[in-house]
This record gives sequence, structure tokens and C-alpha cells, in this order.
Amino acid sequence: MKADFSAIRSLCLLRLSAIGDVCHAVAMVQAIQKHYPDLAITWVIGKVEYQLLKHLPGIEFVIFDKSKGWRSYTQLRSDLKSQRFDVLLHMQVALRATMASLMIKADVRVGFDKARAKEGQWLVTNHAVEPLATPHVLDGFMGFAKAIGVTDLTPRWDIPVPQSDTDFASQLIGDAKVMVICAAASKAERNWLPERYAAAADYAISQGYKVMLCGGPTVLEKNLADVIQSHSQHTFDNQVGKTSLTQLLALLKQACFVLAPDTGPLHMAVTQGTPVIGLYAHSNPGRTGPYCYRDYTVSVYQEVVAQQVDGDVKWGKRAKGEHLMAMIETDDVIKSMKKLIEDNEQD
Repeated sequence: MKADFSAIRSLCLLRLSAIGDVCHAVAMVQAIQKHYPDLAITWVIGKVEYQLLKHLPGIEFVIFDKSKGWRSYTQLRSDLKSQRFDVLLHMQVALRATMASLMIKADVRVGFDKARAKEGQWLVTNHAVEPLATPHVLDGFMGFAKAIGVTDLTPRWDIPVPQSDTDFASQLIGDAKVMVICAAASKAERNWLPERYAAAADYAISQGYKVMLCGGPTVLEKNLADVIQSHSQHTFDNQVGKTSLTQLLALLKQACFVLAPDTGPLHMAVTQGTPVIGLYAHSNPGRTGPYCYRDYTVSVYQEVVAQQVDGDVKWGKRAKGEHLMAMIETDDVIKSMKKLIEDNEQD
């Protein structure tokens, strides 16, 4: 029997991480807000991800701090003890999220379809989204909005940032045409070679662009930025580890384009309407590529995975290997940069 969602008054969204995925989730939740403008929405979210999205209007956030171990679950139960929701959207396939969902009281508990409801998710849900054979992550998330009656599933993003962060970005960028490089992924094996990043940056500079390096405060990211700089004859604006997430979002919005592997800032740029050149070897860009700019993606994934898997390849299959990104040639990235620059100049 199909559930009737037309009268729902309260909804809880469970998506804890990561930055790229919560960016996709924003498009879904804002589609829900457009369809149900009076709906009370609570989002259970990770501590870091909250820092990016905390200014979203019409949403009450409950932070799940995984660093607290088992106490994170008791804290979540305490935070939500007085609430019962009409609907829970259980949007994360992870044992941590399955356990967290047990702290959330809801009448209808929507999860992924049978093929995607792993890590015990199917045990804690009573309603499933429609199956999709080859979805982008964002399209898979939009299935949750569709499941509760939303009809306009066109992705749109409105992630507010404080005016002070916009001013910060404006001061750094000024009147320059800026290419941002967010070089580091969450795992070092997914990073492109620093000398090739430098070569791509040098090409951008030859075309009249200023190059800015951006990223988080980890030692890995700072070291990678230093090595990239050492391979160039030009001086870059190195902002790695110097920005908050909302400051980075403001910088990405004002940039002309972004070069990055499969990492959170790549998807942050998409939310701001900034073109992205994504570099892919380990994951399928059809599933996790920059949603609106996959035409510019430089990928060796299909070539790699064909060598590693006999027969049919599952849509979400990850390729394995420490040096796969070395298969992405500098010339192919510069070719994509030329196309992007030409397309932007025609607009």
C-alpha cells in the first residue's frame, strides 16, 4: 500500500557525512522545502558538515559527533527524546548511521531500495525509494524527495554564507580571473601528481588566470600544496588551511573554474554554479562526478576498472591501486581546460 505524504508536518533527515554528499543532500532537501513550505525539518548531521550548512534556512540541525564514540548515540537520543517525526529519511548506508537511526522516533522510515540498503539499513526502515540502476549520487538522493511526493526534482542550491565571508573572498580575488585548485582528496592515492597540477596551473597563468590553491588544514594538504608550488616558475596564492568552509564556499563561488579530484570542494563548487574539471581514476564519475559539469571531467576509471574486473562492472565499483591517478595525462587536463575556457568566453 502506497503511503500518503500530503499531510506530513515533521521530517527528520539522517545524512551525517561527507561534504560532497551533504552538498547533494542540500538540493534534495530544498526541493522538499519548495514542495512543502510549512514542513518542519530536522537534519541529523556530522560536526564538520554542519559548519558548511549551518546557515541553511528552515532547518533545525542536530549534530552527531562521531568522535565521542558510543556517547554520540546517547547524546543523539537525548537531543531527540521529546520528538517523534512523521517521516525519517534514512539517507546514509553505514553501520554508524543505522545505529544512529535507532535513536530517532518516526512513523515512516524511508531507506534505499533493497539493492542499496546495506549495512543493516533495511532492518530499520519500513519504506523504500524506487530502485535506480545507474544513478548519480544526487539522483539517488532525489529519490527520497520523490518518495514523499515531491514532483520537481530539478537540482537547485541556495547555501547562504555570511557577508563577511563573501567580503573575504572578494578581497582575495579582486578583479582577477581565478582558477582554484583543490588538490587533495580524503585519501592520498586519489590525488593527482603535484608536478602535473603545477603544469596545469602554469597553463592557466599563460591564459591570464590567477591560480589559488585551496584546501583543509591537514599536514597532507599543506605539504601537497608546497610541492605543487615547488614545481612551478610562478607564485600561487596558497590559501590551503587558511579558510573556513563558508569562506572556501565564497571563494569557489567567485572563481572562474575549479580543478580537483573526487573531493568535497569539487561538489561545493557545483552548488555555486562554478564550472569544475574533475579528475577521476578510482570512482565512477557517472556516479560521483561534478553533477552539472561532467562534460569537463578527465577520467581513466573505465580503462582501469576494465583491467581489474572480468565481465560486468557494478555501477558503484571502486578501482583499487595506489598509482592510478598517474594515468591521467597533463595534456588531457589542459585540453579540458581549453574547452572550458572557450565555453565560458562564449557565454
